[in-house]
Amino acid sequence: MRFSRTLVAGSLASAAIAAPASPTATSAKDVYAAQATALTRSPTSHVKGKVFDRYVSIWFENTDFDMAAADPNFQYFAKKGITLSNNFALTHPSEPNYMAAVGGDYLGLDGDPFVSVPGNVSSVVDLLEDKGISWGMYQEDMPYSGFEGSGWVNQKNGANDYVRKHNPEIMYTSVVNNKDRAAQVKNLTMFYEDLKKDKLPQWMFVTPNMTSDGHDSSVTVAGVWLKTFLAPLLKDKNFMKNTLVMITFDENETYSTQNRVFSVLVGDAVPKELVGTTDSNYYNHYSEISTVEANWDLFTLGRWDVGANVFANVAKHTDDRLRKWTGSDFNTRYFNYSYPGIFNSKKGKWAPQPVPDVHSNRSGRTTLPAIKKTWEKEQPKNYYHGQLEIPDGYNPPVYPYKY
Repeated sequence: MRFSRTLVAGSLASAAIAAPASPTATSAKDVYAAQATALTRSPTSHVKGKVFDRYVSIWFENTDFDMAAADPNFQYFAKKGITLSNNFALTHPSEPNYMAAVGGDYLGLDGDPFVSVPGNVSSVVDLLEDKGISWGMYQEDMPYSGFEGSGWVNQKNGANDYVRKHNPEIMYTSVVNNKDRAAQVKNLTMFYEDLKKDKLPQWMFVTPNMTSDGHDSSVTVAGVWLKTFLAPLLKDKNFMKNTLVMITFDENETYSTQNRVFSVLVGDAVPKELVGTTDSNYYNHYSEISTVEANWDLFTLGRWDVGANVFANVAKHTDDRLRKWTGSDFNTRYFNYSYPGIFNSKKGKWAPQPVPDVHSNRSGRTTLPAIKKTWEKEQPKNYYHGQLEIPDGYNPPVYPYKY
């Protein structure tokens, strides 16, 4: 399938289009028509980080830690990087994990519905743009840039290809209502064009389609896709520019066990002495945000990102303290439940939208001023003290978390 697009070079440049594409077009006819007018942007930047200058997150689906660790292709990358042996998902099923990984909260979401995060909720995009750091979402088989529909099936065999629930930034109203931001959420084919032209952004999120990510196939299929996609990139000078790549899974498959996910850090930002090693510190999906914040000295979202451990290979260069899991009840924490919130579908589990901590301070990194401006008048009447009803078996830390 050929995608019509406008490529834009230069730092955070913008492009004009004659007529906007319909963002929710779902019929084949409408989608093909929308492709012709869809705006695509490829902003670039060169902001130095303390440990890495480019961050790439690649997510796979629904696989137990041991199963992924045993796959020869995932083993291949483990030998080239740092295995995070205690990285945990946040809940089940998939969508809340994706939402949280960029926004610092999943607002009680306990399923995979079509959701739109309110416009007053910020994400990592706001933090990156504040420091002039370019970003991009690359989604395999997304029909066109900024597409907001629930999914797109293979037009030849009817297989699930692209799904909205695995595309975290498209869930955020603050992204889709901004045409320039929406234009940076695009098909994976654009990754190769940006790579060839040396126009890759500094922060990237890559989602394979429903077959490639293992959801509708197996960890074997996912491993082959990863090896095919990533192995050549580790030798590509346009990709390897002090780059840290996070390979991870959204959740495990067996809900009756702890929700631990196989994760590996690779790239030329990994020191030689750490290649082939294991980091056993406690992390979860919020650690991706906190690590990016620490590396580029970003502001925080004032949500769960504030208390999340920074990856140890980065923390030792950023003065971030690694919290140890304390208490004898760790083995009872399965991370299988969603807490109450505006997106919780269960009776009695709705809760008001939590106000971010506008006074957060993590190693000198404070809450983004724009978030403070939006929320500081609300905090006194809806301050999030963790007084919500928490399901049995799940007692997450609450924000604000003071450092």
